[in-house]
Amino acid sequence: MNEEELLKRSAAERDRIFSCYDRGREGAEIDPWEDPAYEVYHTTDRYGFIHDKRLPQKRDAFEVKLHHVEMERLKKWEKMTKQWDSASTKEKLRRRIYKGIPNRFRGQVWTLLLGIKNLKKEQAGKYEEMLQLARQWSTEIRQIDADVARQYRDHINYRERYSIKQRSMFYVLAAYSMYNMEVGYCQGMSVLAGLLLLYMDEEDAFWGLSVLLADQKYSMHGFYVDGFPKLNRFIEHHDKIMNKCLPKLKRKMDKCGCDSILYALKWFFVVFQERTPVSLGLRIWDIFLLDGDRMLSAMAYTVMKLHKRYLMPMESLDEFCNYLQIKLEKDFCFDDDTVISTMERSVEELKRAKLDYPGVPLPHELPRYPFGTFQEPTFTSKVGRRSEEFSEAQHVMRESVVQRRDMTLIDDGRESTTPVEPTSGLGGSKFSFDPSLDEGASPNGSRRSLAETSVTSTADLSVFSSVTRSQVLNNSLDTQSNISNGSSGSGGLPTPRATPHQPSPDVVRIYVPYTSPTYTSSAVASYKDDLPRTLPRSLDTNKIRIRIDPDQTPIVENLKPFTLESPEVELDLK
Repeated sequence: MNEEELLKRSAAERDRIFSCYDRGREGAEIDPWEDPAYEVYHTTDRYGFIHDKRLPQKRDAFEVKLHHVEMERLKKWEKMTKQWDSASTKEKLRRRIYKGIPNRFRGQVWTLLLGIKNLKKEQAGKYEEMLQLARQWSTEIRQIDADVARQYRDHINYRERYSIKQRSMFYVLAAYSMYNMEVGYCQGMSVLAGLLLLYMDEEDAFWGLSVLLADQKYSMHGFYVDGFPKLNRFIEHHDKIMNKCLPKLKRKMDKCGCDSILYALKWFFVVFQERTPVSLGLRIWDIFLLDGDRMLSAMAYTVMKLHKRYLMPMESLDEFCNYLQIKLEKDFCFDDDTVISTMERSVEELKRAKLDYPGVPLPHELPRYPFGTFQEPTFTSKVGRRSEEFSEAQHVMRESVVQRRDMTLIDDGRESTTPVEPTSGLGGSKFSFDPSLDEGASPNGSRRSLAETSVTSTADLSVFSSVTRSQVLNNSLDTQSNISNGSSGSGGLPTPRATPHQPSPDVVRIYVPYTSPTYTSSAVASYKDDLPRTLPRSLDTNKIRIRIDPDQTPIVENLKPFTLESPEVELDLK
């Protein structure tokens, strides 16, 4: 296809997606899986989240007590919101937010904390202008659509495809992709927009998202901008805290190959949402809006400190990742008040150790261009082609993780396995792999999508035992989109790709069965719907032949160095 045809196809796809959200559910072609059937009225909790089984019809004694306490707080919060700028409110605000904002007042209080009312007045008409520009020019629409389709689908407001709140989330993210063109859209922003929309209307959520990225108190721009510089800085600071305050646990996790980025990425990236139970996640978000990003490190330390006794006996990467990424979201083991009070003590503890704050945002973490200024996207962006080279910021991010990994290996007395950067100028690493393990991964991701999957599952890749630590670390930092065939289209979705790499991969891992599979009653138990398999039996002869491009340097793991005398190498796999 020539350039004109590619541009027309991209524009047609953008128009088609916008049309689906403009129409809503009326006349929409919705697959059955996109509208999951729930017994809604029996399984929805007080926050609107739907569970997979009926909830108790009666409150227990603890819930009754909490209900009475919150009813008493409602009167106090109603008075506070009416006298928001008074000295009395400022004096009591911190203490009462740490006790928890009543759910009824969350939207109002969040709006006040973010200063949305004044911002809307100053920027009247700007949201509609940005949304109109997005309809004509945004290059992020496909990825936004993919993320909206899977974000908060267990909430009653987002349960139905093209519901009112789903449409609002799409419009907010599309408009913001034009308002802040330096970031555009990054996977993870859908979590923030979706959370704000649970308690705000559409335009308020847009300006709330803008404050979160632009205001220095939160400075989330640095988390989402190319190269994720702030994420890297906060991960390094978390490592300092772990080495200082929980050294035994840190050594244990390093020994098992559990790098901090595998579990803490989502803590910082989306402020502990979807890694903690809903009620606790909302309490953490309340405090984040009050205190800003300085509370993130204290909360991360609190999680590790509270769960140290459960983490120390663990012996594998799988155990650590399953516990920190999956188990804690379902059952945090501690009630919300205990967690928040422990976090307050953690802040004081870290202050004494002079580790309470990673520091003010660095210049490259802050926006460089005025917001709301339109710049026509490049041809490559318009047609959805990914960059063939990593940017300087992406190189810095990758090198930082590799350096942190190698320091751990040196401390453990092991040899560094730092990959040599390709000399061709192409991005990638010999440890890159296709990250299509995430069932929700979008083939055409944001140009800054982590691990080429939604951030909701980026670190989750580590739970697969077949993936080495170096693979997970490097893949977690992949910031390229998954465009296949060099273009986007409205037809079938292309196949996801891994990080850009040289024509021949540097490392090949091949599973060679020792015998042809036979299925008997004594077979090993299957996983999900897989066919049962027998255990491999060793034979006297088992060889494979690999042809190696003579222009490439052969790298064979777990074998002594050898001289390549032929373009074919025989490996004895006894």
